[in-house]
Parts: sequence; structure tokens; C-alpha cells
Amino acid sequence: MNWKGVMPAITTSFTEDLKVDHRFMASHCRWLLDNGCTGIVALGSLGEGATLSFDEKIEILGTCAESVRGRGMVAAAISALSTAEAVALAKKAAELGCDGLMVLPPYVYEGNWREMKAHVAAVFGATPLSCMLYNNPVAYGTDFLPEQIRELAEEYDNLEAVKESSTDARRVSAIRVLLDRRLEISVGVDDAVLETIGVGATGWVAGLANALPRESVDLFDLGMNGQSEKAFELYRWFLPLLRMDTVPNFVQLIKLVQTEFGMGNTRVRPPRLELIGDELEHNRQIIRHALQNRPQIVSSYALPDGK
Repeated sequence: MNWKGVMPAITTSFTEDLKVDHRFMASHCRWLLDNGCTGIVALGSLGEGATLSFDEKIEILGTCAESVRGRGMVAAAISALSTAEAVALAKKAAELGCDGLMVLPPYVYEGNWREMKAHVAAVFGATPLSCMLYNNPVAYGTDFLPEQIRELAEEYDNLEAVKESSTDARRVSAIRVLLDRRLEISVGVDDAVLETIGVGATGWVAGLANALPRESVDLFDLGMNGQSEKAFELYRWFLPLLRMDTVPNFVQLIKLVQTEFGMGNTRVRPPRLELIGDELEHNRQIIRHALQNRPQIVSSYALPDGK
């Protein structure tokens, strides 16, 4: 699987009765690829995976795989309370035609290294699919250290990438020192993308790309190509939105950005609630200011299906 480039961690769209909106999700996936993304990652924390039933997760993976078949990559985020459920979901993802797995530690339980290694190893071994290890100690409490990532890479050939979301760009350079080019490294924190490209990241599992895929791809490409002046011009405009990916209510905020930019709605599943009052108005002002000052640097933009 190609783990390089911009791969949005897609949001899960809901209808008015909070059922999964498969029609929109299929269109959204195609639109993201039309605007330069190399693939999509489904069922992650931004996709509200913890609020989805096992059957809903399978249905979403089927929708994503079918909608982009032959046009881009689909990676399934594998997260569960138990190792058995994580393995079962990984096997279903392979059956449905997903190209890879983004493997998370278990929800809630923050075990020691022996336990966390056994959990992710079981998922790596469940299918022959290419795997990305997701390191996000801020959200999940489990921190896969560079030395531990090297240990996993030495033992599991299908571990081919790491999504590094520790918020510390030095982690990327540390992994590079230990493993050189053995693994692709993706940044998972939107407002650190240029910093991590500078020390060796080759991919971006992006949040704001759900609403702004073309801007995300252009920013990433400018950074990878060493066009620092143009990259920072776009980055300065983008940063107030990218920072919305780094706060506890990031799901609501990114869905709000999608709505304001005309691609989605703000519906979320409880326990999350939509933004209201001063918080809603404050963030709307930030988003609308960005919309009004959208940079001309952005290359041609593909429209959604039917527009």
C-alpha cells in the first residue's frame, strides 16, 4: 500500500436521525480523491469510531472500498475494547477489499508494553494487509516509543508505516535514525505538518482535509518539494483551521468547517453534542474569515458529485 501523500481521516456523516449517511460518505470519498488525496482512512477517532457498532463499521468500510475502488487506497482504522474484536474487524476489512489497516491500541485500557505489543501484533498477524501503527499518547494514553516501534518493525514485515501524533516532531527524526526508510512516517497532527515534513515525514493523515482537500494537498506538496516561501504563505492562512484538529472537540469543529465550506453537516453522535452559543459563533467567525480570504495559491478544485 502507498502510505505517502495526504490521506484524510474521514468523518462519519449522519442523517437527521443519526444513522450513517452512506450516500454522502461515498460522494465525499470520491471528492477527496478527485482533489489529490492518495487515499482515505475510515473509522478513526475523527470518524467517531467509538460510537459505531461493529456492523456499522463493516458497512462503512464496504461503502468506502466500493466508492474508491481502483482510484485510491482505503485504510481501516482498527480500534476496539478487546483484542478479539480488533482482530475480527481487521479480517472483515480485508474481506471487503480495504488496502491497509491503521492499528490503534485498545480503547480505555492503558496496558504495559508487553500487553500493548501483544494487542497490535495480533492485528498485524490477522491479515496480510499493509499496516500503519497509530501512536497517539495524548488521546489513548499508550505511547509507542521509537525503540518499541523498531522492535515491531523487525518482527512484522507488514508493518509498513507509523502515524505519529505525539505532537513532538523529534519523534519523527528519532524513528528515522533508528529505522532509516524501513517505515513511512505520517504526521497525524494537522498544525505540525510542515515541521514533521522537515524531519522526514512522507505522509499526512489529515483532519481538515475533509473540508479542504486541495489546500491540504497543495500545502503538503509545497513542503515536500522544498518550496518554503509558498508553503508558509499557505500555512499562515491555514493554521487557525488546522489548530481545530488539536482540541478535545475536534470532531465538532471539523464538521463545522465542512459545513461552512459546503461539504457535510454538523451532526455528531452523543455523547458529543453540536456546538452552540458563544463557542459556535466564535469558531464560525474564524472559519468564515478563512473562507473570505481563501488564498489564490490553491490549484484547480474538483467539485462534489453533481455540482
